[in-house]
Amino acid sequence: MARFDLEAELTSRGLVAQQTDAELFHRLATKSTSVYCGFDPTADSLHVGNLLMLCTLRRFQLAGHRPIALAGGATGMVGDPGGRSEERSLLSAEQLQQNLVGINEQLGRFLDFSAGAGSAQALQLDNASWLSPMSVLSYLRDIGKHFTVNEMVAKDSVKSRFERPDHGISYTEFSYMLLQAADFLHLYQNFDCTVQVGGSDQWGNITAGTSLIRKVTGGHAAGLTMPLVTKADGTKFGKSVGGAVWLDANKTSPYQLYQFFMGAEDAMAPSYLRYFTFLSTDELNHLEVATNEAPHLRAAQRRLAKEVTTLVHGAEHADRAEQASVALFSGTVASLDAIALRAISSDVPTSTVAKTSLSKGISVLDAAVGAGLLSSKAEGRRSIEQGGLSVNDVRVEDVDALLGADQVRDGGFIILRKGKRQYHLLTVE
Repeated sequence: MARFDLEAELTSRGLVAQQTDAELFHRLATKSTSVYCGFDPTADSLHVGNLLMLCTLRRFQLAGHRPIALAGGATGMVGDPGGRSEERSLLSAEQLQQNLVGINEQLGRFLDFSAGAGSAQALQLDNASWLSPMSVLSYLRDIGKHFTVNEMVAKDSVKSRFERPDHGISYTEFSYMLLQAADFLHLYQNFDCTVQVGGSDQWGNITAGTSLIRKVTGGHAAGLTMPLVTKADGTKFGKSVGGAVWLDANKTSPYQLYQFFMGAEDAMAPSYLRYFTFLSTDELNHLEVATNEAPHLRAAQRRLAKEVTTLVHGAEHADRAEQASVALFSGTVASLDAIALRAISSDVPTSTVAKTSLSKGISVLDAAVGAGLLSSKAEGRRSIEQGGLSVNDVRVEDVDALLGADQVRDGGFIILRKGKRQYHLLTVE
């Protein structure tokens, strides 16, 4: 892999929030090491909130370092109190294992796990392999004795919960930072891992790990955090109207992912481009200028959506999502293939029609009124007279026109449209 200046790469993109020592980047520039980031398997898919860390690990790998993606099979059973105002729900071992399977597959889209990566070959590890066998006495003697309750309470992730006496914090979650510190110690001793990265809300957990390594081994390890990604109003990034935006195509389709980033605010799109893409500085600057000068063209959002969807799902799915987006807003949905139509079906009103009824023919007006696209047949007649009603993007010119089996598209759809952008998909069953 071609190496590049990691410090320049991260700082120019605004990705450095905190670092444990000033010499970190100097050491990274002179010697390759292993760097890790943890992912708690709270679901069977990662989500867009994980994108920043996934891209960060990839940047480290491109700079010649070995990334370790740590799935928290053990810590996931405890729950990280960071960024939470109340206790997390505990997952069963079976749920966690199922979640780990889904997450591990997704990690391979961002990191190179092949032998061809050489010394920078990525690793996938599960901390259950070393934390689960640890006895309570070992945990207390080998890990717990190196921390005072005073310093643990001072950590922001814990202190914020102490300030909420109505919720508080259980001993289970209180112990989380010690388990994460034990992870860092294990990786340091067994995988030459000297750097941990995470969001700025992980600062307390990360510094607990560097402190434990120093006390147990006398060695030096470092931590680096990235800023928390937010929307323009400061609220949490990664949610849509329907909830979390997942990296699993079965939970959030490539089209929905594309549309999520197309909807990025003008004020945030340039930052998201720096965080979530690997475009050059010149390209990033050009897109930022274009957004400032002509925000209505949404050049930054279109490039952001295309780049992220390609990164997560591949170029073919990204191209199809882009075509579907263009078609949906330009009145050419009938040009889409069956896969693209299925992708947009969650964003376009859809109803079903019996295949047998099409053999006799169904009134277009009856179908459009029944689907809710028209409020009445009278409105439909006016739409037809004005050239505003179409079937599969073909204008309806006869108020007595019928829908037939010959109009069913591949995938089992008939596309009704009123005006330029009001669509309804009839699914034939």
